[in-house]
Amino acid sequence: MTQKRPELSDYAAPLERYVALVPSGDFLPFLEGQAPELVGRLAPLSEEQAEYRYAPGKWTIKEVIGHLSDAERILAYRLLRIARSDQTPLASFEENAYVQSGNFIARHLADLLGEWSSVRAATLTLVGSLDDASWRRRGVASQKEISALALAFIIGGHVRHHQLILEERYLVGLRRG
Repeated sequence: MTQKRPELSDYAAPLERYVALVPSGDFLPFLEGQAPELVGRLAPLSEEQAEYRYAPGKWTIKEVIGHLSDAERILAYRLLRIARSDQTPLASFEENAYVQSGNFIARHLADLLGEWSSVRAATLTLVGSLDDASWRRRGVASQKEISALALAFIIGGHVRHHQLILEERYLVGLRRG
């Protein structure tokens, strides 16, 4: 499924940081490849390593994975609603409150990775089911107009954003420690 890139008018400007991280071309293989890449990189970590945070007040690796599951569920839900022509404005969410309430630190890393993989599998099924008309539909989320196509790119770019942070700040820190 080759998707044209969303235009700047398809989403709020701050979301460009996620859209820009998605390569042009066949979008579905990009999304499909993220799960084995992320899980393969993090699954070998010990529970202690998965509780590493690179600075005080920053999320642990477990909390990052929990955040990825929560955020992808919310973004995919928005994608579904907009793709199905639902014009109800969709509320924003406070990611830090979700992480604080998620109690991810008490869970096993393997469980968190398995959950995120399941969430991604559901997202892939949704993305693979959409027709051209669905991709063009627009709605409102977080008080900003957004297209279904932009949401799909944001889902992939959001994960890529966190993959880069994990590599640059967390896993590098673990190698030094």
